[in-house]
Amino acid sequence: MPYIPDTLENTTIVITGGAGFIGSNLALYFQKHHPKARVIVVDKFRDPSLSSLGHFKNLIGFKGEIITADITQDLSTLEEIDFNYLFHLAAISDTTCLNQELVMQTNHQAFLKLLKIAQNKGARVIYASSAAVYGNTNAPNRVGLNEVPENVYGFSKLCMDRSTLAFETSTPIVGLRYFNVYGPGEFYKGKTASMILQLGLQALQNKEVKLFEFGEQQRDFVYIEDVIQASVKAMVANQVGVYNVGYGKSHSYNTIVEILQQELGDFKTTYIKNPYPFFQNHTCADIQSTHLDLDYTPNYNLASGIKAYLPTIKKLAKTNA
Repeated sequence: MPYIPDTLENTTIVITGGAGFIGSNLALYFQKHHPKARVIVVDKFRDPSLSSLGHFKNLIGFKGEIITADITQDLSTLEEIDFNYLFHLAAISDTTCLNQELVMQTNHQAFLKLLKIAQNKGARVIYASSAAVYGNTNAPNRVGLNEVPENVYGFSKLCMDRSTLAFETSTPIVGLRYFNVYGPGEFYKGKTASMILQLGLQALQNKEVKLFEFGEQQRDFVYIEDVIQASVKAMVANQVGVYNVGYGKSHSYNTIVEILQQELGDFKTTYIKNPYPFFQNHTCADIQSTHLDLDYTPNYNLASGIKAYLPTIKKLAKTNA
């Protein structure tokens, strides 16, 4: 369904990271619901060692323009385009990546350069921040409070959020702190794909799932359609700033297993040691300001989101067995 009126004729939208999970879903949303808009996808399309980068198969069916470019290198192509909106979703999103220089250069420094380009064009910027900025602080997570990231990825996103303050008077910027997003299009993220996908594939292919001891870690899981809703509504919001995008309620990994067992039948659950000392134990988005300022109301709870996602997971389990 369209989330804003179809008033995007003669409008140019650039999506960095457009072959990735959220970026490709966003590009296909605009193609379906705002066909008169010019949509340009920018993606790196290389370096398979970084599993979070986009995969071309996510863009099969996309009829807009595609630019192959590395945002940490040459941005001259973007400087030549007169765009109205910039969705900046390109990033290294692997929270276990320990190469601090690479993460900071890719996520923070490239963002600063993109902001200057958008500023020169008078474009509105909507960018991906992350729930990782909150680290292991107490939930519910509120923007501006207890922002103590546990890994360099979360730190890079917090730097992005704070960097926007220098541009806020001249450039409309909306940062969206996505929580645990799941849904079609995430398969090529590999080990950084949601636990919902990973557990679903394990259950279907192995009749056994593995969880870090003892499956009690809680996350705010948000379905991709709700993320697209928030992202699109950020285009027309009167307010700017940083907002949480989640469902507003957290669930444990054990709860995911219970829902999958209801849908798929019984399978074995094995608990293993967690090797990551910086693993977040509990996230839950406070979405009150997101609701008030962006008119965001999530439509999928965890059970309905998993049910909507399962046909895709079943297909992936068969084709990638």
